Amino acid sequence: MFNKILVPLDGSEHSLKALGIAIKIAKKFDGKIALIHVYSVSVRPVIVPEPSTLTPGIPITAPTEYSRVAEAVREAGARILAQGKERAKAEGIEAETILREGHVVHEIVKAAEDGKFNLIVMGARGISKIKELILGSVSDGVIRNAPCPVLVTK
Repeated sequence: MFNKILVPLDGSEHSLKALGIAIKIAKKFDGKIALIHVYSVSVRPVIVPEPSTLTPGIPITAPTEYSRVAEAVREAGARILAQGKERAKAEGIEAETILREGHVVHEIVKAAEDGKFNLIVMGARGISKIKELILGSVSDGVIRNAPCPVLVTK
């Protein structure tokens, strides 16, 4: 029944608890787990004033600064996935990892569709509680758009 399980991980306590539950379900149904981490890179632009006019400057983000930030965020996501994979392996479950850049809800839903998963197990809250309040929760977005059942853990 639940033999292909997608588990979004962000390093939060809630996502790690979701991983533990997904491992139990995978054992019960002889299932496979895929761990996904979605990141986005946003660098605040530096405003360069125009000295000869009173008009505002053009926002500029140095490519090297963006690259450093993007690489650091990507590496942090890869570490989160590696830790999750090790935890699953210690429990006797092999886990595939998926690292994507983009909008969190969109990428989780797309991965669930593309991989034909039949269950998503995720935490109720992620790391950014303030962001969830402002933008709407990731779990709510996944529940509304997922092609399969979603188990949300607390």
